[in-house]
Amino acid sequence: MASQISSHSLAGWRLLLAGAQMLFVAFGSLVLVPLITGLDPSVALFTAGLGTLIFQLCTKRSIPVFLGSSFAFIAPIIFAVETWGQAATMGALFCAGLVYVLLSILVALRGPGFLHRLLPPVVTGPIIMVIGLGLAPVAVNMALGKTGDGSAQLFPYADAILVSMPALLTTLLVATYAKGVFRLVPIIAGVCVGYIVAMIMGLVDFTAIQTSAWVSVPAFVMPEFKLAAILFMLPVAIAPAIEHVGDVLAIGSVTGKDYVQKPGLHRTLLGDGLATSAASLFGGPPNTTYSEVTGAVMLTKAFNPVVMTWAAVFAVALAFIAKFGSFLQTIPTPVMGGIMILLFGSIAGVGMNILIKARVDLSAQRNLVIVAVTLVFGIGGMTLGGSGWHLQGVSLCGLVAILLNLILPKADQTNDLHEEQEVVEDLVHPKH
Repeated sequence: MASQISSHSLAGWRLLLAGAQMLFVAFGSLVLVPLITGLDPSVALFTAGLGTLIFQLCTKRSIPVFLGSSFAFIAPIIFAVETWGQAATMGALFCAGLVYVLLSILVALRGPGFLHRLLPPVVTGPIIMVIGLGLAPVAVNMALGKTGDGSAQLFPYADAILVSMPALLTTLLVATYAKGVFRLVPIIAGVCVGYIVAMIMGLVDFTAIQTSAWVSVPAFVMPEFKLAAILFMLPVAIAPAIEHVGDVLAIGSVTGKDYVQKPGLHRTLLGDGLATSAASLFGGPPNTTYSEVTGAVMLTKAFNPVVMTWAAVFAVALAFIAKFGSFLQTIPTPVMGGIMILLFGSIAGVGMNILIKARVDLSAQRNLVIVAVTLVFGIGGMTLGGSGWHLQGVSLCGLVAILLNLILPKADQTNDLHEEQEVVEDLVHPKH
């Protein structure tokens, strides 16, 4: 009996440590989104933990995934906050989460193949490319010491370059050469090196850390609901829905289980949607499943979903340590800019890879039209609408890509997710 208790205790400690490791892997991306968009990173930690627990509830705690801040919403959040304010942006994000809920209902009624017909690779590839390439100016501006929109110079050009380039170099070297779990945390490595360089150069202001309390409730923001902001944000949910399907297929490939069938794609979409809506109620960024954590699961064989429960608990606990949140906000913008050059370029590369791995034939006029119009609309800054309401960026090109795919004649009437599965299999288990 004593040996059984001892083994259970050991297993518990292992799960707890594995949970801390998973949060460590997700941490860099998780806090980067609020730091870029001007949201509170402590709130983002809280809502990531809360969102993961909601996801586990919806999926009967059967999938080892962690939910964190979504990169697809960065540009829309920045624009919406400037246009309608943070509270109205949160209201719009609440409604965007409900788009997932609607998709989950449709999948439950019509089967997972419905998503392939709506969002085949010829649609998803260019949309994901737009997310990365559309954010390229933000990354470059911040690396040069400016604000994301380039309207103000926050740090001298020479100082910014001397900070952003070591951060970029560290990030790409760790992503390329590091081994084991360290290969999964290039963002944290880049932040550490960039922060140290900035500190040596006297670019870090520690006032916020010195004046903050040790423990306090994060600066939660209640949502407001404005129709123009909601209509702008709703189509943006298309992009992370694409990402969600890929991540569910990927984690299934890693663990050897078919999560599309059990607990079902409708349940995973529901959990992701409710997590995003719940995050907005507190002022946090939308949640999405994290592929970095899937990589960590593959590496460590930590298939037990309880690991993610512990990761969520740690995230919520960290949110209440005020000095930690204040420390995150002292990270100079050139540090983040250097890292984002690689990060946003990688997102664009993933979109390109989807087109390649799914063998999308761009010599076919139909496919070329969809990809070409989507890319130019998204990257070129095309805007449709008036002063009261309009679409642009990811929200516009997502709708355009879907409509073109539905309207233009096609021979493919596939009714399953086999193309998406093949893409994921090739990414998770590459052929040498």
